[in-house]
Amino acid sequence: MLVKIDPTSRVPLSDQVASSVRRAMAEGQLRSGDRLPAAREVAKSLGVNVHTVLRGYQALKAEGLIDLRPGRGAVVITTAPRSHALLIETFNQAVALARELGFSDEETLSAFTNCLSTTPTSVSPAH
Repeated sequence: MLVKIDPTSRVPLSDQVASSVRRAMAEGQLRSGDRLPAAREVAKSLGVNVHTVLRGYQALKAEGLIDLRPGRGAVVITTAPRSHALLIETFNQAVALARELGFSDEETLSAFTNCLSTTPTSVSPAH
């Protein structure tokens, strides 16, 4: 199954849905033009509400990773590169860790900004 969730996790289920899809994109399991499973199908297989899956899909649409149209379903956008999905997934994991450690959103943003200003531009991504 493409989408996996951990019901015991403190991460909202819709965020877990989006994260699963992002990870599949970053790992090359999903490519431009591929259709995502129907939200109803995913919801049924995971035992969650269809709106939970749709919220996850909406987050991916807002990030520019998928196109989501009624009657057409969710499709990976041809212009969304794997590296974009990987970067967003990494940021989401960092934000989740910061919140788990008790950092405020302002402190987290400040840390990201600091990293941007102090990290040399010649550093290669690790993937």
